Amino acid sequence: MTGKFDNSMELYKKASRLMPGGVNSPVRAFRAVGGTPLYFKRAKGSRFEDEDGNEFIDFCMSWGPLILGHADPDVVESVQKATRDGLSFGACHKREIEIAEIILEAFPEFEMLRLVNSGTEAVMTALRLARGITGRDFIVKFEGCYHGHWDGLLVKAGSGLSTFGISSSAGIPEAIASKTFVLPLGDMERVEDLFKKQGDKIAGVIIEPLPANNGLLVQRKEFLELMRTITQKVGAVLIFDEVISGFRLMFGGYGQMLGIQPDLVTLGKIIGGGMPVGAVMGKRKDMEKLAPIGNVYQAGTLSGNPVSVASGIATLEKLKKIKPYGHLEKIGRDFEDSFGMMDKLVRVGSILWLNSGGGFPPERADEISGDSVRIYNSIFSKVLEAGFYIPPSAYEVMFLSIAHSSEDVREFGKYLKKLLTEK
Repeated sequence: MTGKFDNSMELYKKASRLMPGGVNSPVRAFRAVGGTPLYFKRAKGSRFEDEDGNEFIDFCMSWGPLILGHADPDVVESVQKATRDGLSFGACHKREIEIAEIILEAFPEFEMLRLVNSGTEAVMTALRLARGITGRDFIVKFEGCYHGHWDGLLVKAGSGLSTFGISSSAGIPEAIASKTFVLPLGDMERVEDLFKKQGDKIAGVIIEPLPANNGLLVQRKEFLELMRTITQKVGAVLIFDEVISGFRLMFGGYGQMLGIQPDLVTLGKIIGGGMPVGAVMGKRKDMEKLAPIGNVYQAGTLSGNPVSVASGIATLEKLKKIKPYGHLEKIGRDFEDSFGMMDKLVRVGSILWLNSGGGFPPERADEISGDSVRIYNSIFSKVLEAGFYIPPSAYEVMFLSIAHSSEDVREFGKYLKKLLTEK
């Protein structure tokens, strides 16, 4: 590393004149951790290089899609080949069928899927579908679970036991936010109370079975099992948002690992291998409610485009072939061994989260301590200067890939241990 970020600083000044906050996604602005966003020009394997020539070992990995590492040669070759045949058709092509077959083979409990362009679109489609299936309006979500920037889910809980949602973003009409109930994660009593009072109005429940967008908030299995039984009881749709966890921990989903089958699952990230893609899947009887067969409308100019599909197929085929999950678990343990401060780490497979303040792993967003956030923010710039790229937010998780070596993670673990010991 040069230890200098002059070019990034100049680029940020220029970007700030052209884009709100100088970024195209808020977390990239480094507002929470301080400093200037870095600008990157290339990445390969586990390495990132910025515009000043600094090299980093990347533990963000584009927020999760790059389980094979940056610029995996098989994925790059597949994408290059696809681009030579056309970037977008706006029409059907056979590789859409191929990726659908691969995904549904991994999820044999489901029968059909619809490809979209992002995890947010997948969630939007799933919720519209849930309302179309049930003829009801209300959705239940949980504090600490992020499901994209769609209006109906950018809400937080108000006061009271079973409250209507209150918008957490300007520009969202109250009438939309009020159709969402927001409950604390893990609170079985609150769930049961809400369904007792409002169950006949609820179209669906959406939850990350492994919440990983606001810390890594591992849930008790019995809480997720309650979601299944209580939605079945009232005829509501259970949606597992596996945009992060899908294909991350096994060749399939986290719900399968728990033995809990929802009605719909949303996917994204890994199924595109770094290209924009999403999917929603379910049983035939539910999926055929979507247009053009049913009356639940969904469409997209670039949905199932050949380039994203080619990237996704190459990624999924390689995962199926090399079976990397044992290796990912091993390097996760290597990190734990070198880091050693287990009260400051939550890990599930290749997903890691620094609970920097230590203590019992939080199960809910409101259990994340202010100390944890403060400590993370205070060490962030030092971690960058040492050559490790981590998420610019204390609430975001880190990801390992097959491109990370044991040496990569051990070096990182030792450095973090030294840094946090000094705090």
